[in-house]
Amino acid sequence: MDIKVAIKERHSVRQFKTLPVSAEAKERLNALIKECNAESGLNIQLILDDSECFDTFLAHYGKFQNANNYIAMVGNKSIENLEEKCGYFGQKLVLEAQMLGLNTCWVAGTYGKGKCKANKNAGEKIVCVIALGYGESNGKPHKSKPVSKLCTVPTAEMPDWFKEGLEAAILAPTALNQQKFTVSLAGNDAVIKAKSGAMTKLDLGIVKYNFEAASGHKSK
Repeated sequence: MDIKVAIKERHSVRQFKTLPVSAEAKERLNALIKECNAESGLNIQLILDDSECFDTFLAHYGKFQNANNYIAMVGNKSIENLEEKCGYFGQKLVLEAQMLGLNTCWVAGTYGKGKCKANKNAGEKIVCVIALGYGESNGKPHKSKPVSKLCTVPTAEMPDWFKEGLEAAILAPTALNQQKFTVSLAGNDAVIKAKSGAMTKLDLGIVKYNFEAASGHKSK
């Protein structure tokens, strides 16, 4: 499975089987986490076999089942664009997990922040977590806004790379499926901006990673 297939096939999953994450998947995820931390300055951590983080009323309300494994997106509060960075590098890990046969779900509120096993250094905070494991299903595609609501560039004026990136951006998971972002073209550069609202900065990072991974072009 390549990255473009992973983007298309990855959907949010909240019910997992009780199977442990394979040793190979654990090794590859931890290796990528190390790379992401070195590049971003974040303190991302893979937490396995923790039955407490999602043992909360909100988690049960959110219909999580056997969510015993997760990636904790942790970073220092002083990091510029902390939420966006967590979204960007978190989505990189989400798609790696997809290619390893794992299912995932971004979680910002419906988990026990006080029960999360991630280590925090002075000045750090847990921005969100990403539940992962072998899903009871592969999830379902989310409904997307029409292209005209997310991008004002006429289709005839879109370079092929921009079309591929835009399609991937539209498939990106966002909080409550709100898709509060816009994608535009400035010369030969893609410009992706977040609108105001809860979790939109985190969403922006996720959308940017999808766009860049599919198009092969950096975004602004």
